[in-house]
Amino acid sequence: MTVILVIFIVLGLFLIYILLIRPWQLHWGATKNEIKLSLPGDEVVTRPNFNATRAITINSTPDSIWRWIIQIGSGRAGWYSIDWIDNGGSKSATKILSQFQKIEEGQFIPFTPDQKNGMWVKSFKEFEYILWVDKDGKATWIWYLIPLSSYQTRLLTRLRSKYVWKGFWIIYYLIADFGDIIMMTKCMKGIKRRAESERTSL
Repeated sequence: MTVILVIFIVLGLFLIYILLIRPWQLHWGATKNEIKLSLPGDEVVTRPNFNATRAITINSTPDSIWRWIIQIGSGRAGWYSIDWIDNGGSKSATKILSQFQKIEEGQFIPFTPDQKNGMWVKSFKEFEYILWVDKDGKATWIWYLIPLSSYQTRLLTRLRSKYVWKGFWIIYYLIADFGDIIMMTKCMKGIKRRAESERTSL
């Protein structure tokens, strides 16, 4: 009886996540129009299992926000998120780092402290967007900047990923599917806080 109860509880929690929590977390902060927006790289991963568009309004200009995004990465400026998880315990940068202000197609952006895992810059347009892609073309991640006024910008991110349903990857994707929103909201809020703080100090 206890085993059956546990199974029902697990199934109940799973349904709550799939029907209520997941739709919210995949579109955190984004409007309906932003979710439907066609962005560079959408054509790379067809029929993704994970398709998340998140957004936040930042009281700063695209060129200022761009500088914080361009230096992101482990062993670089960090992720402005939970450093002990995604940056090997090293504190994320609170200032612009000149050594990481260059970008080019094919550039590797490390995601882990050992520099072995990450994505590559597929394309970019200065002060507008940066598109990353994995080596197998099964995942894309774009940072997209939309100016709202002379002092306010909308920052969108879209992560599209096709899951590999075998071996260790099943566990990895299930954890990532659930936990991604925690890291992304902190990252985007971290960019907002830094860009706005920089603007007010000018």
